[in-house]
Amino acid sequence: MTGTGTARALDPERGTLAKAAGENFPVAPFFLPRAWRTDLMAVYGFARLADDIGDGDLAPGGADARLLGVSPQEAEDRLVLLDAFEADLRRVFDSTPRHPLLRRLQSTVRRRCLTPEPFLGLIAANRQDQLVGRYETYDDLLAYCELSANPVGRLVLAVTGTSTPERIRRSDMICTALQIVEHLQDVAEDLGRDRIYLPAADMKRFHVEEADLATKSAGASVRALIAYEAQRARDLLNEGAPLVGSVHGRLKLLLAGFVAGGRAAVRAIAAADYDVLPGPPKPGKVRLLREVGVTLRGEG
Repeated sequence: MTGTGTARALDPERGTLAKAAGENFPVAPFFLPRAWRTDLMAVYGFARLADDIGDGDLAPGGADARLLGVSPQEAEDRLVLLDAFEADLRRVFDSTPRHPLLRRLQSTVRRRCLTPEPFLGLIAANRQDQLVGRYETYDDLLAYCELSANPVGRLVLAVTGTSTPERIRRSDMICTALQIVEHLQDVAEDLGRDRIYLPAADMKRFHVEEADLATKSAGASVRALIAYEAQRARDLLNEGAPLVGSVHGRLKLLLAGFVAGGRAAVRAIAAADYDVLPGPPKPGKVRLLREVGVTLRGEG
């Protein structure tokens, strides 16, 4: 068991939040006001736990299942756990939740007047992961991202009190792009979970078979497919980037970090000649800082 796993077994709340340091994009960086950091970490804790349930990554020992009222006999059933998690989420809005991460979230929900819908979307995405492992078209993938990614951006805007219809529209583009980028980085890992987030129609267009994704290094067809999807993510990031210029102060820096993180990750994928199969191409800190500067200046 890893150190994080040990922490999670002893203290599910602390173990989940410890994973924030390993995220591709900053969760609640130090430069934000403390009140924002507190509430963003509460939102992160919810999203991280939902993903851990959906991916089967809960720590051994069953502490999370017990907290959610799931019996040991059903603790390996992800759909049962997600149903119990949703029931506990609903308690956030009308009574007292059981899980400490959701009790923490309850204070944020009340303070920021948050609604259940974004949280329900994140649970629905993880429920879908148990039932759907392939996506036929790009539109099908976008519909999945509407559940799995876009609620996070909407929650950031809600926590910071900056939501408007236009900002939400731009935020959705950025969040969808970041989700696509993560899928491109994690093709091999996702295949190990029997999931493929590359649209089947695009795979057919580029003459890519599922077996081609199980090799140690990508062939020319796979690289061409990854380049095509990476360009889609880049275009979405560019369309969403005006969100950064619509806000001010430290929130502007946070949102620039999200966009820059996505752009830097796309550049890292390109630098690897679109061969993502050996492992996720990751950008260095210099490249990331350079992209932050570009984004803050409104360049693309």
